[in-house]
Amino acid sequence: MIRFAPLFLLTLFALVPITSKADEVGCVSTTFRYLGAANDKICIEAFKDPDVQGVVCHLSRAVTGGIKGKLGLAEDTSDASIACRQVGPITLPEKLKTEDDVFEENRSLFFKELHVVRFYDKANNTLVYLSYSDRVIEGSPKNAISTVPIMPWGGK
Repeated sequence: MIRFAPLFLLTLFALVPITSKADEVGCVSTTFRYLGAANDKICIEAFKDPDVQGVVCHLSRAVTGGIKGKLGLAEDTSDASIACRQVGPITLPEKLKTEDDVFEENRSLFFKELHVVRFYDKANNTLVYLSYSDRVIEGSPKNAISTVPIMPWGGK
């Protein structure tokens, strides 16, 4: 049985998706932990839309502290908020999908992820960003959206 352990671990890690990279802006503590590791926090991260130049999104999310949090065994809540803004001239790719995943991040050791999906509302010339979390067995209806109207930049 022990000889199958490396194969099992490789298979298990193959199922865990690679997360997108976001830059941490800052965190605030929300719950003091007497024992163990860090406090529970709300953290803010920033990431650029990988396909649309000129858009940056800020995502706030709950991070569980304590011993489980320090060891990476805690399951973070599905609470998240998003705000996306135009920070320069928006350049749309030639073939922009009407719906596309632009960010994902693990929220527990296994099977729970935070997603950001970009929708293109062509009729209103607007990008819509939806944040939500899912889990293999059950997801969460908690979600947030942010819209970015495609506008001229800098008086052009």
